[in-house]
Amino acid sequence: MIMSMNKDLGGKAVAIKLRDFSSIQMRTFHMTWMAFFLAFFGWFGIAPMMALVRDDLNLTKTEVGNTMIASVAATVVARLFIGWVADKFGPRITYSVLLVVGSIPVMLIGTANSYESFLLFRLAIGVIGASFVLTQYHTSVMFAPNVIGTANATTAGWGNLGGGVTQMIMPVILSMILLFGVSEAVGWRVAMVLPGVALFVMGFVYYRFTKDTPHGNFKDLPNQASAGPSGTKLETLKEVVKDKRVWALFVIYAACFGIELTINNIAALYYHDRFELSIGVAGLIAGLFGLMNLFARSLGGIFGDKIGIRFGLRGRALFMGCVILCEGFALILFSQMSILALAIPTMIVFSILVQMSEGATFSVVPFINRKALGTVAGIVGAGGNVGAVMAGFLFRAEGIETQTAFLILGITVASVSVLTLLVKFSPAQEREQAELIDAAIKQRTAAALQPAANYGD
Repeated sequence: MIMSMNKDLGGKAVAIKLRDFSSIQMRTFHMTWMAFFLAFFGWFGIAPMMALVRDDLNLTKTEVGNTMIASVAATVVARLFIGWVADKFGPRITYSVLLVVGSIPVMLIGTANSYESFLLFRLAIGVIGASFVLTQYHTSVMFAPNVIGTANATTAGWGNLGGGVTQMIMPVILSMILLFGVSEAVGWRVAMVLPGVALFVMGFVYYRFTKDTPHGNFKDLPNQASAGPSGTKLETLKEVVKDKRVWALFVIYAACFGIELTINNIAALYYHDRFELSIGVAGLIAGLFGLMNLFARSLGGIFGDKIGIRFGLRGRALFMGCVILCEGFALILFSQMSILALAIPTMIVFSILVQMSEGATFSVVPFINRKALGTVAGIVGAGGNVGAVMAGFLFRAEGIETQTAFLILGITVASVSVLTLLVKFSPAQEREQAELIDAAIKQRTAAALQPAANYGD
């Protein structure tokens, strides 16, 4: 991958080349999505085995719903806090510590022997969900405006892919454990050790192979502010909190990522109960929802970048609103599916739109306030978990059927799309970003004509 160290772009990469593992920009790209993938694996590893947990611990519908809420509730606070920490200490050490600490409750959840202890473990595991903010933060400081939406969407999407893979893989791991003659009650407990160990190891790998910015780590830079959005001041924090665009994006992200988290928690159980499928088959079908992250979230970022290049920041925001609206309609349609052969393709279309909405949202987020990138990303990211918490109350209610809950969510998501009208940018911001994008495109073109050139760490 070729890169020009233009002062205005701060050493950020102007192109994405997936086979590049040597440059610090692309190495960070790959490390962030792999770390987020494993975080998702640990975060929702228990979800496809909830039918077994429910029977083992004698959980009621309300108690199952409470554990779902707990798994995403802790992430709200963690995401708000982690953005400030990353601004202050840098994403490298923050991410590394989060992975190591987060691995502990994942490995120990198998020791739960009651509803209360299981609830507490799911609450503790939810902290690992803050990894999303660090993934978006780290790619945002490494890539230029012409590809930042694509970079953010792809790293987050491939990380979210872990939510789908875990639905498919954990039942397989469980089956392999059961071959040793242990009971299902023991099997689900042992199975959760594997994702915990993977998270623990990844924490040290991340620390070893990444840096905070294209120029180096925060602690090694004489002027942190010149290399990355670190050291956020109280005045800037107040500015972010008072910005209505941040809170509009907070709600918008609740309507897309919040829905994805909810589906990750409920899908396998939904297919198991509604269509009377085995745990393995239900998990396989539920996993299809998350697998769309392989490309769908990237599409949201790619289109966001392309529309942003042609129509500016306002174009990015309007595209985001259109996709959110379509997502709401797709969820309404899915809620009406009573035949398995129709429910699956409808869910896949709905999944694609959910993840495109997420990618489109974070193609806008990096432009809200560059001085407090981590804080903005943390607040908006927390919105996703607030959405999941609110949705969780629908699914825990004894008097509301799952299909009805899906219908209510679909109507809500479609309504939220109107908030896009609040995400506006000043003419000065539009001009500044247009100039940076133009510079990035020129650098990319020049780099393509110099294949022998390279840039180092």
